[in-house]
Amino acid sequence: MRYYVYVLKSKKGGRLYKGLTQDLIKRISQDNNGENKSTKGFIPWELYHYEIFETRVEARSREKYFKSGSGREFLRALYDKGTFND
Repeated sequence: MRYYVYVLKSKKGGRLYKGLTQDLIKRISQDNNGENKSTKGFIPWELYHYEIFETRVEARSREKYFKSGSGREFLRALYDKGTFND
């Protein structure tokens, strides 16, 4: 099974949301339909970045990294360089 670590960017204020899922398309749809409490107030969302992992342990580790100070700097650097997934 594949695991996706993803980062969404709110079109309403630019907030970033980091998460983990097995179904990326479904999760983005849920976030944009207001089905998740933590993302509901910042709709609409767009996919900013994602990475694919073979194990949940690897994916969870990467998600934690994105939520850290150095992970946020990494994501900001991707955006500044224009090398993020769209």
